[in-house]
Amino acid sequence: MKLLLDTHVLLWAAGAPQRLPPAARILIEDRQHQPMFSSASLWEVVIKRSLAREDFNVDARLLRRGLLDNGYEELPIRGEHVTAVAALPAIHKDPFDRILVAQAQVEEILLLTADPLVAQYPGPVRAV
Repeated sequence: MKLLLDTHVLLWAAGAPQRLPPAARILIEDRQHQPMFSSASLWEVVIKRSLAREDFNVDARLLRRGLLDNGYEELPIRGEHVTAVAALPAIHKDPFDRILVAQAQVEEILLLTADPLVAQYPGPVRAV
């Protein structure tokens, strides 16, 4: 099964695995699962780091390289993902989270999130 990690879960998996919820760690470490990250998460890191957000203090280039080197698959943003955002209910206003939900729905892959609002979306979304 493919697992798309939301940005916070991704940052914890890459740089602070002790912060990962146990349910997330079990899923990510299971060799039968393919961990994935969205280019939207890299974009979010770049933007929020430029705003001096302490929880996004990571170089996106190094993050991407490390993820790829550790077997993560990158999911680019496609037009189909972008247009799917229009069909999402207005549960969450964050555009980065909304594109991740749309990607998970379009690609039919499980989105792991630490955000209880994101977890309210229908489809392949799981709170960890």
